[in-house]
Amino acid sequence: MSDQPLIDRVIAGDARAVARAISKVEDGTAGASQLMKEIFPRTGRALVVGITGAPGAGKSTLVDRLAAFYRKQGQRVGIVAVDPSSPFSGGAILGDRIRMQALALDKDVFIRSMATRGNLGGLARGTVDAVAILDAAGYQKILVETVGVGQDEVEIVKTADVCVVVMVPGMGDDVQTMKAGIMEIGDIFVINKADREGVLRTEKELQALLTLASREDDWQMPIVKTVATENRGLEELAVAIEQSRKFQLTQSTSSERRHAVARWRILELLRDRLLEETLKTNQANEKLEALAAEVATKQRDPYSAVDELIKSGAVN
Repeated sequence: MSDQPLIDRVIAGDARAVARAISKVEDGTAGASQLMKEIFPRTGRALVVGITGAPGAGKSTLVDRLAAFYRKQGQRVGIVAVDPSSPFSGGAILGDRIRMQALALDKDVFIRSMATRGNLGGLARGTVDAVAILDAAGYQKILVETVGVGQDEVEIVKTADVCVVVMVPGMGDDVQTMKAGIMEIGDIFVINKADREGVLRTEKELQALLTLASREDDWQMPIVKTVATENRGLEELAVAIEQSRKFQLTQSTSSERRHAVARWRILELLRDRLLEETLKTNQANEKLEALAAEVATKQRDPYSAVDELIKSGAVN
């Protein structure tokens, strides 16, 4: 069944319709796949900026102030804040961001908190779809703030056009950050809370690390110093984001990256669909529960349980 009225309202930029559409795909309700089939051809106009980095780096404040900066330029802004979630209920622990209440009153700013629901990579399962819906709804800048969990944070490159890695003076092990793959995914590096002691040392260490990080496109990753709470450095960051995007569009590697992301997305959807098909019958769920009980009591290992599911009539 087509959900054309909802699709039309999303394309018209109706915030309630956007919220409903995101809930639909996040919860995987009936018609979600058809909705995204209609949405996809209308995407590709927004600039998607991923904001990632260690917890405590001030990502939420930076997102808040950067969004306000874009609003002053008259642009509609979408914000997807990916929160840690309860492994049992799956709900976002932080919920709607209290720190962004002022922006929430602006009709041209859409803010959505999404639970990771156990997903690795600091991204919620429905983040890619949520970004696509905001894109189709006419939001010109979409800011995706990730949960900040370290190594698996590299997933952000599969959603964002430009990746901003946020760091702070004297916090964390820079070498460990490089090992975690953050250095390879960053298009722009921000040293936030740059009014703190040790900012110059952090900048020098970061510059040294960036000389070791090789990129095929030869983009020289800029370092921008900000004090988000005082709105300092935001214009420089916005300029760096635009320059990074323009540079990407001139590179042949841009199409290769889009191809790789498209392939990843197809595989993600295929995995989800196969899992859904596997567990859609009562028989499969009963088998799963029985096997879970055996694994929980050490009567069986989880690998054998998967083999059993595949071999049994639960999986066709």
